[in-house]
Amino acid sequence: MKIGVIGAGEMGLAMSGHMLEKGFDVSAFDVSAERLAKAVESGVAVTVSLDEIARSADIFVLVVATDQQVVDVCDALAESAKQDAVIVVAATISPETMRDLGPALKAKGKRLVDAPVVYGASGARSGTLLSLCGGDPADVERVRPALMSYSRDVVHVGPLGAGQIAKSCNNLLHWIHCVANFETLLIAKRYGLDAQRMREILLDCPGTNGTLARWDTTRFTWQEKDMDLTLELAQKAGLMLPLSGQVDQIIKTLKADDVKALLYGPEATYLGRTVRPLTATEGGLV
Repeated sequence: MKIGVIGAGEMGLAMSGHMLEKGFDVSAFDVSAERLAKAVESGVAVTVSLDEIARSADIFVLVVATDQQVVDVCDALAESAKQDAVIVVAATISPETMRDLGPALKAKGKRLVDAPVVYGASGARSGTLLSLCGGDPADVERVRPALMSYSRDVVHVGPLGAGQIAKSCNNLLHWIHCVANFETLLIAKRYGLDAQRMREILLDCPGTNGTLARWDTTRFTWQEKDMDLTLELAQKAGLMLPLSGQVDQIIKTLKADDVKALLYGPEATYLGRTVRPLTATEGGLV
């Protein structure tokens, strides 16, 4: 099975490495010469053009950033890839884009699988991503061995676009939890308790969440894109999600450094205000 990875950034390169380790014939393409150089250093073969990689693989894994990039790559693969090739979209994009691409690719004799991943860069490095798949069950099964090389599991959610909806659901919970975690630990810090220690305690409490377990490594890279996609889904479906709207506004003000300061620093900043532990005379505990 020959696999072409399009997008050799942090995620794509790590995923390529796991597929290579599992014995797959892997090549990569990226518009960045620097990224291709890193791929070569890691032992992954590279191609000099999209057309070249299109002619060299049976399965294509797209790890790009935007809907338009996915559309552009799929258009190129539709013309140059061999018949019955499977295109796997591991990027996070609109479910509508996935649904629109399906018929056009099918008309060109190509197959499409929706397979965004969760657990981020750390999951990519460790090979423990979770692939949330939409598309024909037979197509998902065909690419399952390749996807399992970098995933803890490959879950078939439904038709094309279902994987993207599942990813948006996960992303919404993640960012809601980030805001809830921040406000929760801010109370602890304000009263003079060690926020990191409180985080560790809460991991054993009923109110814990998966985001809290990994929260000290959350990089706050994609919250704007994630929330925009989620709220667009809600708007198109006629849903009123007031909590999500509040989270959308708050999460865009937070950065990884804010969480670091909250957990490990003497003070924290939230919504433009600096929060320090209360003194004993102010009502603090220590």
